[in-house]
Amino acid sequence: MLRWAITFIIIALIAGVLGFGGIAGAATGIAKILFFVFLVLFILSLIRGGVKK
Repeated sequence: MLRWAITFIIIALIAGVLGFGGIAGAATGIAKILFFVFLVLFILSLIRGGVKK
């Protein structure tokens, strides 16, 4: 699950850079939403992985 969270946060960061930088102005709102959703999923995965150990 942590592997998926890392993959998705990388995708969200790339989408965020493209959206926030003005390259894809129409996708800015979607990029912001995806960025925060995957950031939350990443943090939850880190917490869950730390609790298991």
